[in-house]
Amino acid sequence: MLDALSEVLQPYKELVGNAAAIVTVLQMFSGCFVCNDIRRKGTSSGFSPMPFIGGCALTVLFLQHALLMGDPAMIKANVVGFGISAVYATFFLLYTPRNGRADFWKQVAMSTALTAALLAYAQVENPAVVEDRFGLIVTILMLMLIAQPLFGLPEIMRKKSTEGLPFAMILSGTIVGFMWLLYGVILNNMFVILQNLAGVTLSAIQLALFAIYPSKDSKKKKN
Repeated sequence: MLDALSEVLQPYKELVGNAAAIVTVLQMFSGCFVCNDIRRKGTSSGFSPMPFIGGCALTVLFLQHALLMGDPAMIKANVVGFGISAVYATFFLLYTPRNGRADFWKQVAMSTALTAALLAYAQVENPAVVEDRFGLIVTILMLMLIAQPLFGLPEIMRKKSTEGLPFAMILSGTIVGFMWLLYGVILNNMFVILQNLAGVTLSAIQLALFAIYPSKDSKKKKN
């Protein structure tokens, strides 16, 4: 069935691929909303730098995977994505209190070391299996990053508030995930399909939290 659907959609491969790349770049700008919240608050305290630091690392790894696949649309999207993520991470650092910068740089060091190790692995792995194995590793890391806000679920339930969760990034991430899911179907690439199907599912769960637990800002407006 998947083969048949992929064959039917083949004429739209370039269109869907370019659309997915454009939407991905636009999605990157959703981080502006988080940065604006940090600016208004005057500090990054209460916000996690991992979406930005992890974004830098993941775009580099996705770029490597795209190079292994030889896919131009994914290559362009991740080159631009890395640049935008780097700007966000720098902005976050500027608003990080001095006593919190050690933790920021610790996360940067860990992400850099992991990224370097995986890039080295991609160079020494058997070319016949590297695309699939590297794709699996990147998929797992991507899902961990997407699911990271869910680690604070107990605190969200206790406070009955989704304050601190990046709604714009989650919503746009869901849309982007769906676009790449469709592109994965056209490519008939199971890794692209599974990673984005899982990503869309995790994002949908997080969006459901906003329906269950409104942010504090929403509560203030109601009052």
